[in-house]
Amino acid sequence: MNIIHVVKTLPRLVDDALAARLRVMPAVVLTGARQTGKSTLVEKLVPGERRYRSLDDFDVRGAARRDPEALLGGDDPLTLDEVQREPGLLPAVKRAIDRDRRPGRFLLTGSANLLLMRQVSESLAGRASYLTLWPMTRREQLGLGRAGRWEELLDAPDAQWRDLLESGNKAGDDPEEDWQALALRGGFPTPALELTTPADRAIWFDGYVRTYLERDLQDLASISALPDFRRLMQAACLRVGQLLNQTELGRDVGLPQPTVHRWLNLLETSYLLVRLPAYAVNRTKRLVKSPRIFWGDTGVALHLGAAAPSGAHLENLVLHDLIAWRDARVDRVELAYWRTTIGEEVDFVIEAGGKLLPIEVKATAKPRLADCAHLRTFRQEYGRKARAGLLLHTGRTVEWLTPDVLAVPWWRVL
Repeated sequence: MNIIHVVKTLPRLVDDALAARLRVMPAVVLTGARQTGKSTLVEKLVPGERRYRSLDDFDVRGAARRDPEALLGGDDPLTLDEVQREPGLLPAVKRAIDRDRRPGRFLLTGSANLLLMRQVSESLAGRASYLTLWPMTRREQLGLGRAGRWEELLDAPDAQWRDLLESGNKAGDDPEEDWQALALRGGFPTPALELTTPADRAIWFDGYVRTYLERDLQDLASISALPDFRRLMQAACLRVGQLLNQTELGRDVGLPQPTVHRWLNLLETSYLLVRLPAYAVNRTKRLVKSPRIFWGDTGVALHLGAAAPSGAHLENLVLHDLIAWRDARVDRVELAYWRTTIGEEVDFVIEAGGKLLPIEVKATAKPRLADCAHLRTFRQEYGRKARAGLLLHTGRTVEWLTPDVLAVPWWRVL
């Protein structure tokens, strides 16, 4: 039996949320893309008190098939890593929980959402809580274990935002950084923290994509046309931040629309692709408007797309921070973008507590009054429901461009 050991790691955004769920629920499911640090995170939990089994281990998978009850037996809490490798184990987990519903009995991790969640929802309904571990945020990479200052912005009156954000810089929590360098290294722990040269990171990203295509993807679906799938990934990487048009995307890569639809779902299932819905007052309308597409990690997107960082990748960095923050919260918030029929657009909208916080991202060091136009249109549209607008830029100044739009360097928020 493997007993896990203390692993010295940087704190992660979900640490407290994971511990809280283990105190309440008999099972917790932690999902996220491969190599986000799930195994490292679960291995550092309560050393000496949790047993640890990885379904990546061939012998453990064999034991799970032969005698799942024996594998799950014992009084100590059990962590099952990469459980999507043996989803047939989940009914045995359900039976074990029904016999003993002590909190924290099982911690399950997996690198695939749809496959895992379908199996879990059938077997563990009412028995499990769910968390997603995204690639590291900038503040996680800095050792702060946090996402951006979204919570503070939501809690503070709009008029106090400027003082709030400037005080963070004085405390040393918001060091200035080159956003392009951050986009290129992404948030996976190895390339973000350990690899220092573009050549080394390119080797790592190439291996990551190859492993995804040849192993992880095959866990989800039998895809034989791997060159076609990789070509679709590359085309999607070149459309970061754009409205998703599956027919047009299929035409560009020579694939029928139904295939594009299915393969994009697989990318989303693997936490590589992110679809951002459109905001509308009527929630059902969000589902019929085209989403914008982003990537779960900018480093992977830039590697596959063989492109230099652009303004769309700065937007992707902001979205990544937002979804990591959203998914670690107990109280769910909604994220969307806003677009009118005449093309006026706000990059991101946070919907929380009955209020809307609109955010625009500009890859410019000197934001102008014209950059506020769509934020002001949004505020006029939604009136008292709308908070002041945030305009994130690449410069150094924090200033109210208008009475209702605060321009702030991206690095003071993320």
